[in-house]
Amino acid sequence: MLVYLRVLKESFGFAVNALKNNKLRTFLSLVGVTIGIFSIIAVLAAVDSLKREIEGNISSLDKSTIILSHFSFGPTDVPRWKRDQFPMVTYEEYQYLESNVPNLDYATYTLNVPNETVKYGDNQISDVPIGAVTDTYYYIEALQLDTGRFFNGAESNSGSMVVVVGYEIAQKLFGGSQRAIGKEVRIYGRKFNVIGVLEKEGAGLFGGSKDTSIWMPVNIVRRMYGDNNKSTFPQIVIKPEKDIDNEEFIALLEQKLRLKRGTKPGEVNTFFVNQLQGFADLIDNITRQMNFIGLIISGFSLLVGGFGIANIMFVSVKERTNLIGIQKSLGAKNRFILLQFLFEAVILAVIGGLIGLVLVFFVSLLASQFTGDFEFVLSPWNMFIGTAISAGIGLISGILPAISASKLDPVEAIRTGM
Repeated sequence: MLVYLRVLKESFGFAVNALKNNKLRTFLSLVGVTIGIFSIIAVLAAVDSLKREIEGNISSLDKSTIILSHFSFGPTDVPRWKRDQFPMVTYEEYQYLESNVPNLDYATYTLNVPNETVKYGDNQISDVPIGAVTDTYYYIEALQLDTGRFFNGAESNSGSMVVVVGYEIAQKLFGGSQRAIGKEVRIYGRKFNVIGVLEKEGAGLFGGSKDTSIWMPVNIVRRMYGDNNKSTFPQIVIKPEKDIDNEEFIALLEQKLRLKRGTKPGEVNTFFVNQLQGFADLIDNITRQMNFIGLIISGFSLLVGGFGIANIMFVSVKERTNLIGIQKSLGAKNRFILLQFLFEAVILAVIGGLIGLVLVFFVSLLASQFTGDFEFVLSPWNMFIGTAISAGIGLISGILPAISASKLDPVEAIRTGM
C-alpha cells in the first residue's frame, strides 16, 4: 500500500512539474479535456435544471390528474383530419361526469381565452392571462392565497362578477395584496370585484407565472364566448381519489363520456384522455435524448483532449527515458513504471476536468443571474460524473505511453537518454 502511495505522490510531482516546466504545451494539451468536461457537465446541468423547472411548474398537480379534451397532448395514431372533427368537451359533460363517475375527487372545467387588459382607476396592465375555471380548480391546483378567498360553488355556477388576482397584479394595480380585497377592476368592459390574491410564486423559465394572472368563474366567459368557440380550447380536468386503480378509473371515465355522447360500440373515442403521468414520462424521454445528443457532441472535444493527454505523455516518456533506465537498473519493476505514468496521465486529465467544472460553476452562477427565477443547478452528481470522466480519459490516454515506458530496456534507456 505504501508503495502505491509513493508512486501516486511521485506521479503527482511529475504532473505538477510538467505544468510548471512546459506551461504552453501542457495548457494546449489540457484545453481539449477542459472544453470537453465543460461541455458535458454544462449540458447535463442545463438539462437537469430545465427538467427541474418543468417538473416544478406541474408539481402542484398530482401526476394521476387526467385532462379530457378534443386534442392530444402527445403523439397519437388518430389522423389529423379525424381529430379536427372531434367535438369540444362541454360544460354539460363536465357536470355529468362530476355527478356520475365514482372515485372522483375533484373535477373542473376550464377555458383558455386570449389575454386581456385589466384597469383600476388610472392604472392598467395589458396582456394579462385570464383563467376561466370552476371553483374546484382551487383544490386541483392546490392554490395558496395571500389574502382573501377563492370564489365558491355558488359564485362559479351563477357566473358572479368576482375575480382572484395574482400577487404582481395586486402590487401593480393596488400597491399591495392587502389593499386589493374589495376593489373593482374593469375587464372586458365590465366591473369585477376582487375577492382574493394568490401568494407570490415567482416567474418560471417559460413565463406563465400565476403572479401575473387573473381567475374568474368560467360561466362568465361562457356567456361572452359561447360554447362552440374553438379558440377557447375547453378542457375537463379530473383528479381521481388516491389509492385507486388508475387504468380502471380511466376505462370507466371513457365509458361514461362515450355513453353521454352516444358513441356506438366499435367506434373510436371522439376525445382524448391526457394524463400528467404520461406528460411527465414524455419530459423524461426528451431530457434523456437531449443528454444523449449533448454527450455525443461533447465527446468529440473529449476525444481531442484524450489525444492531447496521450501526446504529452509520449513526450514525457521520451524526456524521462534516462530516468526510467536508472529506476529500472535500481530494481524498479515494470508495474511501478506503468503505474507511475498512468497516475500522471490521470492527474493531468483530472486537473483539466476540474478547470472545466470550475468554469461550469461560474457560468451557472452567471446564468442564474440573467434568467430571473430560473435556477441553473450544478449538482454534486454531475460534478462526480465530470471528475470520473476526466479520470477515465486520463487512464485511456495514458495506457499506451505507460506501457511503452514500462517495456523499455534499462541499458538502452540509459544510453538513449544520455
